[in-house]
Amino acid sequence: MEARVNTKLKLLYIIDILQKHSDEENPINAAEICEKLASAGISAERKSVYNDIDALITFGYDIIKTRVPKFGYFLATRDFELPEIYLLADAVRSADFITPKKTRELIGKLDSLLSDSQARKREKGIYMNSRRKCKNEEIYYNIDKISTAISHEVKVSLKYCRHILAEGKTITYSEKQLTVSPYAMLWENDHYYVVCNNEKYDNLMHLRLDRIKAVNVLDAPFRHFSEVCGYTDHFDVADYTEKTFNMFGGESAKVEFRCNKEKLEQIIDRFSDEIFIFKVTDSTFNFTTQAMISEGLISWILQFGTDVEVVAPAGLRDEVKNRIRKIGELYN
Repeated sequence: MEARVNTKLKLLYIIDILQKHSDEENPINAAEICEKLASAGISAERKSVYNDIDALITFGYDIIKTRVPKFGYFLATRDFELPEIYLLADAVRSADFITPKKTRELIGKLDSLLSDSQARKREKGIYMNSRRKCKNEEIYYNIDKISTAISHEVKVSLKYCRHILAEGKTITYSEKQLTVSPYAMLWENDHYYVVCNNEKYDNLMHLRLDRIKAVNVLDAPFRHFSEVCGYTDHFDVADYTEKTFNMFGGESAKVEFRCNKEKLEQIIDRFSDEIFIFKVTDSTFNFTTQAMISEGLISWILQFGTDVEVVAPAGLRDEVKNRIRKIGELYN
């Protein structure tokens, strides 16, 4: 009976062996597969391995027979290709809101999709700055809870933490209990945010997920976003992200800019190449966009110095001039 069970499992073991121990640079032959099967308690002959590989190919696995660099087989197509694993692993490694422990776990799971040789090769290029990484181990579970609340359109209670400078120049935390209606989660400026409404106010707010603790999903229905923003049928995360600068909220307005042509790439990086451009001269161009009028927008404008000018609205233009005046006074 045990031998019959092992025979049924043999195909599964063979595909697992090919996934873990073969790639284009490291094919594995039938004799080596037999050895690895034996270590799993399954006896097999090379001829039966050939037949099993043919069956796996017929089923749809992309298994290649090769003679270079040696005779053997390798799994040519995987759920994720090597460049895709590199891309995902680098995104996890560089995301500040993922803790060092969870970073190692997630990258380990990604590595399990590679062959052993590919995983070892990728590990040589890994560097992680743990000092910048989030230390809140709750974040992974809080993402799940908040996603559930968004899906079920209910409120959540949570504790929100902020850094404060205490006596003796010590950096510590203050915690505030909040009840909010969550509408979306988005990744912006290397941080993960919840876009929500504090039940005490009539606007949207942004809470960083790495600063959130003790999330509880409540039975109370959420406050519909149409009551606190311009969206009615659904909360358009892509549109909202495009209009928001440095995650500062504000009133949406049509803004006209005059820009130095040399800043075109930076403008496209922020607004895409679908912006409406007009009044083009030898050195400048104008464009318009919808944006949240906020401190974040003003800071974004000021980073360009004389290369980006607000043409309209007049109120935003005055706010930028006022900020420049205050900066000048600071350095006088």
